Amino acid sequence: MPTPLEKKRKLMGEINVVPYIDVMLVLLVIFMVTAPLLTQGVKVELPKAGAEPIADVPDHPPIIISVDAEGNLYINLGDDEDSPKTGKVIRAQIGAVLRNRPDTPVLVKADRAVPYGNVVGAMVVLQQGGVDSIGFVTDPLDTYPVPE
Repeated sequence: MPTPLEKKRKLMGEINVVPYIDVMLVLLVIFMVTAPLLTQGVKVELPKAGAEPIADVPDHPPIIISVDAEGNLYINLGDDEDSPKTGKVIRAQIGAVLRNRPDTPVLVKADRAVPYGNVVGAMVVLQQGGVDSIGFVTDPLDTYPVPE
């Protein structure tokens, strides 16, 4: 009669998925927590407008120039998007991109507290960089106010 140590066990051909479900749930929680932190660009309080969104967008992402409440300029190109840039740096970066891809859309995202002169200054920098057409980023309105 065989002893318990001498008995041969039958091999199991199943995978225990319980640990994998635990890992998946932990990753889900991590991604849910970190996703809101990955928003692109500089924090600005956008003005509200009832304009329609741009319909046809090319295959490549637009260049976004941000103007914060202090009037600092930012561009969404390069490694350090969160540091203010000078007009000279922005002109050089815009010119380089537009030479390679002239159909790249250029958008201005300005804080509602920024004086109009600072927004115009950003537009002048873009024009000097070779931009022919500029769009503005706004928050949508629930209802469009009709001017009286």
